[in-house]
Amino acid sequence: MAEPTYDELKARLDELEKKGARRTGELDFKVGEKGGVSVYGLGRFPVTLYYEQWTRLLDAAPKLREFLEENKSRLKLKEK
Repeated sequence: MAEPTYDELKARLDELEKKGARRTGELDFKVGEKGGVSVYGLGRFPVTLYYEQWTRLLDAAPKLREFLEENKSRLKLKEK
């Protein structure tokens, strides 16, 4: 495998610096090589699901919100 050029390394460094400074609290979405959608910004690692999984989860959003509220006293919550 060929060694990367200076310009390639510099471009990669710039890309990594942008990602490192991204902790703004905003969510970021990307489509991966295998066709999954990854959500960045929820935690240390991205959450990746396929289209059908995302639509199924979104369809269940009201039920999930209800579950969360019912179990709020048992959940670990971050202090603001």
